[in-house]
Amino acid sequence: MTTAIRKIIHIDMDAFYASVEQRDNPELRGKPVAVGGSRARGVVAAASYEARQYGVHSALASRIAIQKCPNLIFVKPRFEVYSAISRQIREIFYRYTDLVEPLSLDEAYLDVTENKVGMPSASIIAKEIKASILTETGLTASAGVSFNKFLAKIASDLNKPNGFTLVTPDKAAALVASLPIEKFHGIGKVTAAKMQQLGISTGADLRERSEEELFRLFGKTGQYYYRIARVQDDRPVQPHRIRKSIGSERTFDVDLVQEEDLLDKLQFLAQEVAQDMARLQTAAKTVTLKLKYFDFTQQTRSKTLLSYLNSSDALFTVARDLLRTPALPLYPVRLLGISVSNLLYAHDQPVSRQLTFDF
Repeated sequence: MTTAIRKIIHIDMDAFYASVEQRDNPELRGKPVAVGGSRARGVVAAASYEARQYGVHSALASRIAIQKCPNLIFVKPRFEVYSAISRQIREIFYRYTDLVEPLSLDEAYLDVTENKVGMPSASIIAKEIKASILTETGLTASAGVSFNKFLAKIASDLNKPNGFTLVTPDKAAALVASLPIEKFHGIGKVTAAKMQQLGISTGADLRERSEEELFRLFGKTGQYYYRIARVQDDRPVQPHRIRKSIGSERTFDVDLVQEEDLLDKLQFLAQEVAQDMARLQTAAKTVTLKLKYFDFTQQTRSKTLLSYLNSSDALFTVARDLLRTPALPLYPVRLLGISVSNLLYAHDQPVSRQLTFDF
């Protein structure tokens, strides 16, 4: 019995937060815009394409961003607006399928192998979705279409902004082979640098390595690398995932020592976690700070609050206190992470005024 080829779409909004600000304020159109705080310890949450031309990107410290682009315009995030638009976009997805897996406010996977409109072509569905998003929100999205999640994700990034890319089974192996290793979804900057040191610069190089070698070098994740180099990805689109915790962490190219640098990264992580909390319509009582030092030793510090929090400012305040208690890290930090648990979902609380999701 032959298994039907899956039809997976990955939709990724183009510079979502910055594009919303440019849409709503005509004076910002065509100008370099950064969503985030402009203060000394601020962090860029999102950058317009005009700003990206100067090397401004998300997670960049605001003080560095302004050095790269002196004309950069900082805009305070309006997270409640982004969340509302995200729900509007998701309703468009549900016109075609209930198999929608949101990854964040601005991107999602859709499985349209079988769909509500009886459309045999995933490409046509993706183009219709892009057109509907533009008509109904005034924003552009990029779409990738393929037979698994990994390839659909890669495809959506190839022709941004407002792009569309189809990767068919006969083209997949060649595309992955030619892809720079840093473009692989699931391979971060630190891992990409390690791979390049090992002589792995492209998908073709990765495909030359055995599963045993990749497992030895990268642990269980190495087995994932082995499979995606061969365009193998059987992960299903998962529409319903009840999360018991939400977190974000970063490994740094250079170990951090100064408190100011640690707080810069901490603020960005707090923004990321708050974004996911808003997307999932949840709040949390427990905050955990994760520290991994230069020698790979690890430490966690946690605090459980009397009331729920959901804003990035509140989360950053608690995480900052954890960083300083009982004392600032004594050793260089190579990884920093924030996670929240003890969650309360909006649908579990009839009256949930605390779930305002202020950003």
